[in-house]
Amino acid sequence: MSSSLPPLAELRRAAEVFNGFANADTSWLRLIRETQSAIDLSQAAHRAILLRWLNSWGCRIRYPREGEPAPFDDGIRTWWETWGAALPEVDLAHLTDAGIDRAAKAYEDLSGVVVSAGRTRRTLGPTAAAKALYALRPNTIMPWDAAIAAALHGTRDGAAFGRHLRLGREWAAAVIAEAGSDGDGISALVGRPVSLAKILDEYLYVAITMGAKGDWGTERGEWWKNGNRG
Repeated sequence: MSSSLPPLAELRRAAEVFNGFANADTSWLRLIRETQSAIDLSQAAHRAILLRWLNSWGCRIRYPREGEPAPFDDGIRTWWETWGAALPEVDLAHLTDAGIDRAAKAYEDLSGVVVSAGRTRRTLGPTAAAKALYALRPNTIMPWDAAIAAALHGTRDGAAFGRHLRLGREWAAAVIAEAGSDGDGISALVGRPVSLAKILDEYLYVAITMGAKGDWGTERGEWWKNGNRG
């Protein structure tokens, strides 16, 4: 897979698409406000906030009725006891190989957490697990969805997520070099309070998930179709 990076002009264009979405950051800003920018999943309230946020991002996890078991709450609490202190906290561009390996294993375990029981047993799954990790480490984790994972990596297991983070690390370093600024200043390029990891994810969402061709009048339109599909 080529490591070709979309130029800043295309990242800005993708950001323009997101800027056009009504209330694009409302649920994210609410999560940040309610957790005071520090999610602690040992707290039942924060687990409830995470569940609500995941559903606002299209994950469709069933809320338990009164008196029913709460597998999401129980499973996430147990997962956090194992992984909460082990998750890397550095910016995406500064992730070490060891940090990526830990994040990939945490992702693999998280995706297998049972979130609904009853007639149809359901696990959290790859997309929701990646989104949850982004919520926990927004400067560190570049999330994905099924379309992005399939296009870039061909699968969604832990090893593929590790490759995704390695690719994100390479891209993040290249963007910082091209922008001539540190990671904290990147959000100024798009005019929204989002991390570089999220900016890269938004580009992939526009170019792949939304089915956009990537040709926005820049010199490297359709970059991801030319050798970046895994």
